[in-house]
Amino acid sequence: MRYRADSPEELARARAAVAAWRDQHPEGTAGQLVAALGDQFEPDYGPVLRGMLVAIDRRRATGK
Repeated sequence: MRYRADSPEELARARAAVAAWRDQHPEGTAGQLVAALGDQFEPDYGPVLRGMLVAIDRRRATGK
């Protein structure tokens, strides 16, 4: 699955899942995230989830 080929609804669902996971696991790693959430998405979705985690962490760190 390519990120650009994904639907806006699926991306929004992934963002929400990653944000909720980060709230529950503030010190969690990207590998732990993929292990916890990966089976809820397409098999090759791991890089997308990791990218979303980086974006969420960056936004939270800068307060934007």
